[in-house]
Amino acid sequence: MQPQVNAEYVHVGCANCATENRVAARRLGDGPKCGQCGAPLLPLAPVDLSDATYDAVIARTGLPVLVDFWATWCGPCKMMAPQFEVAARELHTQALLAKVNTEEAQAVSARAGIRSIPTLALFRDGKEVARTSGAMDVRGLIRWFKEHS
Repeated sequence: MQPQVNAEYVHVGCANCATENRVAARRLGDGPKCGQCGAPLLPLAPVDLSDATYDAVIARTGLPVLVDFWATWCGPCKMMAPQFEVAARELHTQALLAKVNTEEAQAVSARAGIRSIPTLALFRDGKEVARTSGAMDVRGLIRWFKEHS
């Protein structure tokens, strides 16, 4: 599945500095970097979002954004973390996978109404389109993403 784009370019919000970047759709797999800070825009691993970067990345990214809300003390979160990393590699160029530590990004977690963790939320065009709670293996993650994207 290739990203749905309205033109030849896809906008991607930088998880490091929150700058909106325009990337040629055909170059999504070429390791694009932020024009402002030089950070990778679509790394082969989930990006970390904070209270400072969350809104900008969700709103400014033209690809679907799959967010894992988690905490360091959560056993199921720890079990799912490696699965989420594999999913990030497999869904590279199709989606941006991101993680939000609910202990560090408390404002975002409260605004998002996170009641249990791990919670996955899928965003398209800045709007939440699906949500589920509970740990999943990589096949379940990818299947859930494809069913809802």
